[in-house]
Amino acid sequence: MTREDDRKLLKAAYEAWDAEDWAIAGERLERLVRRHPDHRRAPVWWYDAALAHKFLRNWAKAYELGREAAARAKRGAEDPAFWNLGIAATIMEDWATAREAWRGYGLTVPDGDGEIVGDFGVTPVRLNSAAGGEVVWALRLCPARARVLSVPTPESGRRFGEVVVHDGAPNGERTVDGQVFSVFDELLLFRGSDLPTATVEVAAATPEDVRALSALFHEQGYAAEPASGVRPICACCSEGGLDQHPDHQVAGGQQVYVAAPADRIAGLMDAWCAAEPERRSWSGSVRA
Repeated sequence: MTREDDRKLLKAAYEAWDAEDWAIAGERLERLVRRHPDHRRAPVWWYDAALAHKFLRNWAKAYELGREAAARAKRGAEDPAFWNLGIAATIMEDWATAREAWRGYGLTVPDGDGEIVGDFGVTPVRLNSAAGGEVVWALRLCPARARVLSVPTPESGRRFGEVVVHDGAPNGERTVDGQVFSVFDELLLFRGSDLPTATVEVAAATPEDVRALSALFHEQGYAAEPASGVRPICACCSEGGLDQHPDHQVAGGQQVYVAAPADRIAGLMDAWCAAEPERRSWSGSVRA
C-alpha cells in the first residue's frame, strides 16, 4: 500500500467510527496499525481498534488488541488502555494479565495467581443495561466485577448473588446520606446464582418487622427485600443523579422479593411470623 492508500484507510476507519460502525472501524484500524505498529500515532490506533471490539463485545479481539495498546501506554498514569485491557483480560480469565493491567492503570489489587477477589466497596450496577436495566447494589470484587447484593425483580433476568462484569465508565449517580456512588453498566454475566427469586405476600405491623424478615433471610445466606424499594424511573433519570433513601421499609400488606431455595421459603416465612404472631403474617402463596 502507498502512503495515499494509508490515508484513505485511516479516513475510512474514522468515518466508520463516527457512524458507530464498530466492525468496519475496528477492522480498518487494525489493518492500518499492523502495517505501522510503531508509528507515532500507533498507540491511539491500537487503543481505538481494541475499543471498537469492546463495543462489539468481541472480547477475544479486544483482549488481543488491548495488549498492544497497553504495551505502548504509560504505567501508573490512569491510561484507559490499561482499564480496557483489564476488563477484557477479566472476561478471558487471564488473571495475570488482568492484575498487570490494573496495576498499570495505577490500582492496587490482591496478589495471587488465580481469580482476583477483594473488597473494592459497594456500587450501584445497572443490570442488562442494553435493555434499559434495573439498578441494584453490588459488592465490587475487583475493578471490573461485582456480586449482586440486592434481590433483583423477577423480571430483571438476574439473581441475588450473581457476579457481573461491569464497565469502568460511570453512567449515572446515586446519593445515599450525602455520599455519591457512581452507577456502572453491566457488560455481561460472569457467574450465575442457583438461588431463584420468588415473591411472597406479607402483612407487617411496622417497618421493623420487615427489617427482621430481611435479617432472617440474611442470616441463612439468602436475601429478602420489600418491593417498596423498587422505584420505576425513565432511562434519562436513571442515567442522571438521584437521591436514594437507604431505609425504604414500610408497614402494611405488601410484596417481598426473596432469594432462597424454593423448599426453604415457607419455613423461613413461618419462623418470621412465629416470632411476632400478632404483628406478622404471610399469605402462604409463593410466586416464582
